[in-house]
Amino acid sequence: MTVESNGREALDELFWQDEILQAMYWLRGEGLAEVVGRADLARLLASEPRTVGHQMGRLAAGGYLERVGRGRYRLTEMGRLEGARSFRDEFADFTRSGHGECADDCWCKNPDRAGEPCPSHSH
Repeated sequence: MTVESNGREALDELFWQDEILQAMYWLRGEGLAEVVGRADLARLLASEPRTVGHQMGRLAAGGYLERVGRGRYRLTEMGRLEGARSFRDEFADFTRSGHGECADDCWCKNPDRAGEPCPSHSH
């Protein structure tokens, strides 16, 4: 095995770790599923159940998932924390202020500056 193929495998594993943990974190957070099987998750991720199942097994061995019955998994506390971090990082741009809106810490939100125009956008 070459360094290049090892590098590709490592990147592939990181990709699947983020995808699976984000999806399971989202499913749990929305109250849709605490325990997920490979076929259901593969459908959500538009991937092959065999690939997703292999990666879920790897994540269970790494302590991110707990096996619950045959081919079904749930997030461990470590998996939940990593899924939350990854989800937050992935979707940060969607949760920021919209175009033309100030962030909560903008100086124009200071009551002492009430009525003054904000130089960061036109009101």
